[in-house]
Amino acid sequence: MDYKTHIFPNGLKLLVVPTKNTNTATVLVMVGTGSKYETKDKNGISHFLEHMTFKGTEKRPGVLEISLELDSIGAEYNAFTGKEYTGYYAKSAAENMDIIMDVISDTFLNSKFDSQEIEKEKGVIIEEINMYYDLPMRYVEELFEKLLYGDQPAGWQIAGEKNIITKFTQNDLREYFNSHYVATDTIVSVAGDVDFEDVKKKIEKYFVNVRQGNKLEKQKVKETQSQPQKLIFYKDTDQTHFIVGFRTFDFFNEKTAALQVLSSILNGGFSSRLWTEVREKQGLAYYVRTSADGYTDSGYIATSAGVDNKRVIQAIKIILDEYRKIKENLIDEKELEKAKKYIKGKTLISLEQSDSLAEFYTEQWLLKNETLTPEEKLAKIDKVTAKDIQDLANEVLRPENLNLSLVGPFKDEKEFEDVLNF
Repeated sequence: MDYKTHIFPNGLKLLVVPTKNTNTATVLVMVGTGSKYETKDKNGISHFLEHMTFKGTEKRPGVLEISLELDSIGAEYNAFTGKEYTGYYAKSAAENMDIIMDVISDTFLNSKFDSQEIEKEKGVIIEEINMYYDLPMRYVEELFEKLLYGDQPAGWQIAGEKNIITKFTQNDLREYFNSHYVATDTIVSVAGDVDFEDVKKKIEKYFVNVRQGNKLEKQKVKETQSQPQKLIFYKDTDQTHFIVGFRTFDFFNEKTAALQVLSSILNGGFSSRLWTEVREKQGLAYYVRTSADGYTDSGYIATSAGVDNKRVIQAIKIILDEYRKIKENLIDEKELEKAKKYIKGKTLISLEQSDSLAEFYTEQWLLKNETLTPEEKLAKIDKVTAKDIQDLANEVLRPENLNLSLVGPFKDEKEFEDVLNF
């Protein structure tokens, strides 16, 4: 999985991952801005801008012209907004790379932000927000980060608030677009059956008008917590969805690899501790998931599940008991090795497609200013020891780092106080 990089005189970065065992090519443009770069009165504008980018340019006046051109070659295309980055991509047969690069560069550089389209899209985004509210499994994730970070950009919803969305103007979008979408904070990544020198020439052609400017800094996350916290959202549901987890650290921390292995031990596959205990032995949930999530300035490890309303306390207790066992007992070598191989297998499977390769390298370079290969990342996993896991667990799995978000038919938060006595 070799790759090549280049930085153009204007600061635009290029990353190419030639992969000869595929017939496809992916063009991904990623810019280092997201909801963490917003002010309160503009919360949701990163996501709104992403929606508007495919609404038309001078060359392709409307959304239909853009979609027809890409659909006519069977391309896959989409965009996504996170808290620290926004991305736009198209994937097609490698022979059509010129077409997808032309379309992606045109929409990224030359979107019109038509006033009528902006007004129409407000309704679309409001319905997207409504959809999230009606999906407890999804909305509980928003609540968890709101609980962790409160009223600061890290704790706000990526999609924004409905009352703010309705106030956005064409000028708001243009101002954000011009100040945040700049060459020095943008990476164009191309992966698949491609040649580096050929791609480099195409970038010089299609991205010649990329905007100049300096990267704007985001507000640094502030974290204060001294005891377990909870955030309960009342909703008359047949099932309670919750996330219980612990604050950890940003993804620059040298203990990130150990945290990944810890997460895998708890919930890596159908033979993992939590899957076995929560689903197979107790029959408490259809899904139970654990992940270690990191940002440039914060992070956490957390477990989510959806359970019968009457058994939610039982489920939380069982999950926290499994976390506690990691602290108290050294992992045996067989289980440790299984967790490492699980991570290796899932990583390599996930990178079989050109779009996955593009995102894998681009996210690293954009957020961490590094480009580790999968082999280099997995080498760090291999070095994790059982003692590393136990030491990490005793460092972060503490009451003052414990948090619970929950969506279900509960009006009294007090009934959840005892279960959080970790």
